[in-house]
Amino acid sequence: MYMMAMDMDLDLLGRPGPQGTMMAEMDPRMPMDMPMARFGPLFAMWAIMMAAMMLPTLVPTLRSYEDLMTSANGSRAGWLGVLLGYFIVWVAFAALITGVQLSLLFGGWVDMLGIARSPYAAGALLLVVGAFQFTRAKEICHGVCHSPMSYFLSKWRTGLAGGLRMGLGLGAFCVGCCWGFMALGFVGGVMNLAWMGLATLFMVLEKLPQIGHRVTRPMGVLLLIAGAYVIAAPVLMGE
Repeated sequence: MYMMAMDMDLDLLGRPGPQGTMMAEMDPRMPMDMPMARFGPLFAMWAIMMAAMMLPTLVPTLRSYEDLMTSANGSRAGWLGVLLGYFIVWVAFAALITGVQLSLLFGGWVDMLGIARSPYAAGALLLVVGAFQFTRAKEICHGVCHSPMSYFLSKWRTGLAGGLRMGLGLGAFCVGCCWGFMALGFVGGVMNLAWMGLATLFMVLEKLPQIGHRVTRPMGVLLLIAGAYVIAAPVLMGE
């Protein structure tokens, strides 16, 4: 991801240099090869980023299964099945969000770097993701991600196939819990390593057993404040 960002003339904060600025303003319909306007390279970017961002959040889940390998009939094959199922779901989500980005790009909503062209659109996305933190859907999905042991005990299946089935279910709940943080890439830039690193930190904090249930709503408040500021700033500055 670092090499891709450097090739696009972006620094670690996602700020474009002269070449990056020119790239951001390119029309995706121009008759030239532009990887960020093609499904294959863009999907590869999202899939790599999903793996990098979600692996740390999977640690509590895999540790819970490890405990069941000693206290129940869990197996290493089942552990691998959970991991495989989890990543199948996130790769599918990577394909979905790739399609969303291309639609937004060709619709003129985001630039070639994946950043929303309008501060109002960026602010609205922050508000939507912030509000989602207070919904019942977030509560249910976060409950499964925060306490995977309860999920394992209620949905327990043995072997590779059983682990795969549980991994698919856990991955679906995880997508339901964290999709908003991924979507915020369209606010700070999907190639902004610092911004996406911050999103990863938020997701990791939410899944920590000790504090995960305490940080969800405060994060929502921060996102709502940020969204209101992003929308209000152009108005206050007379733009």
